[in-house]
Amino acid sequence: MKILKIDIPGVRVIEPKVFKDDRGYFQEAFNQSVWDEHMLPQQFVQDNESESLYGVVRGLHYQLPPFAMAKLVRVVVGEVIDVIVDIRPTSPTFGQKFSIHLSEENKTQLLIPRGFAHGFGVLSDKAIFSYKCDNFYAKDYDTGINPLDPFLDIDWKIPNDKMILSEKDKNGVSWADHKIYKAEDHA
Repeated sequence: MKILKIDIPGVRVIEPKVFKDDRGYFQEAFNQSVWDEHMLPQQFVQDNESESLYGVVRGLHYQLPPFAMAKLVRVVVGEVIDVIVDIRPTSPTFGQKFSIHLSEENKTQLLIPRGFAHGFGVLSDKAIFSYKCDNFYAKDYDTGINPLDPFLDIDWKIPNDKMILSEKDKNGVSWADHKIYKAEDHA
C-alpha cells in the first residue's frame, strides 16, 4: 500500500496493492498497522456506503466540531470525480480545492482530514461509494456548501443539464456564507 502526500496538509492519496489473477482480484483496503506506521491519527468508528446514478453530485458536506469527521473514501463500483475544499481558516491552503478520479479500476482511496468540505460526482452509470469515518454522524452539526458555488468553480465533469442534486445541496450556502470551521475546535 502506497500512502502519498499532496500539497494540502493532512490529505493523503492511498494506492493499495491489488493482486489479480484469473479468479479476479484481492486487495487490502485498510490495515491499522500501515496506518500506525505512517502515523496517521484517524481511528475509524463508522463505515458508510452509498449508491448513486450517473450525474448525481453529493456534497460539499462537512460536520462542525465537536463532530467534525475525517473520511477515508473509495469507489467499490463505477467511477467518480471526488472533490475536497480546505475550510480550515488558519490553514495555508484555506479555500483550495483538490479533485481526484476514483474508480473500481484504479482502486485509489483518498484520506480527507477533519476541516474539509467533501463531495463527489458520479461519472459512470452507477457508483457505489464507501466511506470510513472517524466520528459518528450528528445531524445537528451536518452542514455544507453549494457544490455549484461560482467562487469555487468546481468542474464536476458532468454537464449541468445532467446533474442530479438533492434539495439540501441545491439550497446549500455559498462559499462566502458557509459556517466557518475553526481549526482550534478540532484539535
